[in-house]
Formats: sequence, C-alpha cells, structure tokens
Amino acid sequence: MIGLLEVRNLSKSFRLHALDKTLSGCGGVSFTVDQGEFVGITGRSGSGKSTVLKLVYRTYLAETGEVWYNSEALGEVELGHLDERLVLDLRRRELGYISQFLGVIPRTTAREVLEHAVLDRGGQADEAHDRAEAMLAHFELDRGLWDSYINTFSGGEKLRLNIARAMVKGPRLLLLDEPTASLDQHSKERVRVLLEQLKAEGVTMLGIFHDLEFMGALCDREYPMNAGRLA
Repeated sequence: MIGLLEVRNLSKSFRLHALDKTLSGCGGVSFTVDQGEFVGITGRSGSGKSTVLKLVYRTYLAETGEVWYNSEALGEVELGHLDERLVLDLRRRELGYISQFLGVIPRTTAREVLEHAVLDRGGQADEAHDRAEAMLAHFELDRGLWDSYINTFSGGEKLRLNIARAMVKGPRLLLLDEPTASLDQHSKERVRVLLEQLKAEGVTMLGIFHDLEFMGALCDREYPMNAGRLA
C-alpha cells in the first residue's frame, strides 16, 4: 500500500540533436507524499525540479522509474504506463497543475475559464458560477474583466487566473511549478491564503521553488535538489 504519491527511481534525459548532446534532467529520484501533506522540492534553476514535476503530471515519460498514484477513482495506478485517456480524466477530476503560463482556447473569458474547470470535474452549473465568481473576487481581478477575453489581460492577471483555474477545481493532488515566481508581494499573499485553505481541506500538494522562504510555513517536508538528484 502506497501513500497518495510514491516516486521510485525516476530518471529522464533530453537529446539535443543539433548540438549532438544529451542532457540529464533528473536521475534516481525517489520520494513519497502522504495524503494531506505539502511537500516542497527546492533548488536552483536547472537543478531538475520542473522535470520531476512534469514526470509526475505525465507531461514527460520517464526513461526509468515509476510514479505511483493512489487514485480515488482508479485505486493505485502507475502514471507512466496508464492509458492516455485515463490520464486526461485524472487531470480533469483529481490532478491540478499550476505553472507560470496560461494556455486557454482563444476568445474565452475569465469567467468561462473558471466555470469550465468546475464543469470538467463534474460540477453543476450553479456551483461553477458561484465558485468562479468567488475565486475571481479572491484574486482581486477587476470585475469589469470577468467577461473579457484573456488576451486583454496583463501578464500578472493571466498568472493569477491560471492559479485560480487550478484551485477552483479543488484537486485531490495539486502540483505547483514556481506558482508565485513573477507575482508581486500582495498577489503572493492571496496565493498563500488559498493554499492554506486547501491544505486545511486536505488537499495534497507537491511544489517546486527556488527556496522555501515564502512557502516554508506551509510545507511539511522539503527535498533539496541539485544536478538532477535529491540531496
């Protein structure tokens, strides 16, 4: 029996054909995350943190190793060998991912982005409407922009919306890829408040950071990473 997440001996490299080089993303990475924990992976840029997170989310496929996830719907599954359709369903219903970049369908409004996130995980229309408005208000996005297309937003507004989209679903496991790296201090505090709330609700989180100064009070455990390996 595993906890919520168990990473076993993960390794990943990247081939740069133009330069005839192979770069190591990570090697021999193993750790566990129990239900309700907030685990942080720290290290400098290029240390392999994002590679590990993308292997967990199945954006990348590992060369060696396994990622075991204790799914509410499917039981214990190894994400690296799970059918792609089941992976997509887990992302809709159980797995959240927050990055610094917002990718949405053109001509979609901020309100629609959040409502669709709730509907995708099986929520009802009334719930989607209420949760979307509550999240937009929490992140202090101008009410006049709620029904505007995303391309009218500034970079900081897009980042706040991206974080809101992942959080509004109430995921079972939330992955955070430097979520506050380019936010101002006030916006960071709004993120912290919601992360505290999610943790109190039992959401499990795995986040990567340059350091834990900002998120340190929230994290239960830290794994320092250097040159693709956990220290």
